[in-house]
Amino acid sequence: MAAVINGLPKYGVSTTLNEVTWQNSTLLGADFASEVSKLKQRPGKDISISGSATLVRSLLHEGLIDELRLMINPVVLGSGKRLFERGTAQAPLELVASETFGTGVLNLTHRQARD
Repeated sequence: MAAVINGLPKYGVSTTLNEVTWQNSTLLGADFASEVSKLKQRPGKDISISGSATLVRSLLHEGLIDELRLMINPVVLGSGKRLFERGTAQAPLELVASETFGTGVLNLTHRQARD
């Protein structure tokens, strides 16, 4: 699996890093939304985001998210970071797929609802 991931192009967005050293990685600049928009115009496979709620919120606000794939784990934490903070603009979604794993994890795929 590591060889596959290492071989794929990766794009990072950071407020603290000035460079990235992971193989096939590129650090996007301050205008990352514009750069992501250009990446979406290229032919190829899907672009995935893993682990950055802040980036997801920013790209959703810019209209650059086509699908949200949310995995809900059957654990009540009681506290923690919210995926969507207070004041986040409403974005109606439609459920296009769902799957429940044997572990109880629910995998939901949403797209922005069409008016």
